Amino acid sequence: MKRVAMVAALVALVVPSASAGGGPITVFAAASLTQVFPRIDKAPRYSFLGSDQLALQIQQGAPVDVYAAASPKYPELLYHSRLVQKPIVFATNKLVVIVPRSNPAHVTSVYDLQRGGVRVVIGDKTVPIGSYTRQILDALGIGGNVSKNVVSEETDVKGIVAKVALGEADAGFVYVTDAKPVASKVRVVTMPGWAQPPIRYELAIVKKSAAATAFVKKVLSKRGRVLLQRAGFGVPPKKK
Repeated sequence: MKRVAMVAALVALVVPSASAGGGPITVFAAASLTQVFPRIDKAPRYSFLGSDQLALQIQQGAPVDVYAAASPKYPELLYHSRLVQKPIVFATNKLVVIVPRSNPAHVTSVYDLQRGGVRVVIGDKTVPIGSYTRQILDALGIGGNVSKNVVSEETDVKGIVAKVALGEADAGFVYVTDAKPVASKVRVVTMPGWAQPPIRYELAIVKKSAAATAFVKKVLSKRGRVLLQRAGFGVPPKKK
């Protein structure tokens, strides 16, 4: 029996991404992390959706080990409800406008989105991308005019990218990191830096385990930070 126990302990040590139940841990992550998280660690089971949808699932008791959101709002709310451990900022991002590669509406500036007939797609106000979009439009003083041209409000950033890439909209607001994987299908229109809202991604452990802790360490590691930067994310300074 002692030999069996020792073997089991060794297996647990050499399989860091396994949960206490023996299988891979489950990571809930914002849709904008779809490309980069599996590069940092391919072992977990991932669910990529809007940060608000994932937070709701956690509130309803979904079995999840780690939660990563595109805004501090939901991790902090869950933390104050004692549903997750203290969140950690691990990445930053910026907003851009994307247009179809053919650019039929001839959009060259965010201000062009005020023109009549330009079809604009944005995120729903309940998700981080939608909230950030409304902030930058208000900062630019064009929120009211652009809202008249909004033809769709998506529940996550993947929906916005898809509509623009397929030519179902003339322009959409996304994170700069979401434009890179579809560079052959869209063009990027940058926006004034002074109007950019602070976009911070937070990570929190939901179900404490060695595997969940190991995953967070991978994201925060030098390799994790490099992979985030290659994907277009910013990373906060390392704490000394």
